[in-house]
Amino acid sequence: MSDIDSVLRSPCVRNCCLDDDLTCLGCFRSLDEIKEWGVVDDDRRSRILKNAEQRKLARQTAGEISR
Repeated sequence: MSDIDSVLRSPCVRNCCLDDDLTCLGCFRSLDEIKEWGVVDDDRRSRILKNAEQRKLARQTAGEISR
């Protein structure tokens, strides 16, 4: 499956920078999630997006990023 075949698009915001935990500070996906994005189905992509949103909210709560 490619991005073209999917309803869910990559959350990449072209601000790629990995933290010490190998999480992108632009889209909040882990490096493994970024690497698998192009070959997984929409069910897995939905879980990746949910995980990324949880990471983003955790950083916002900790005051590490602005809302």
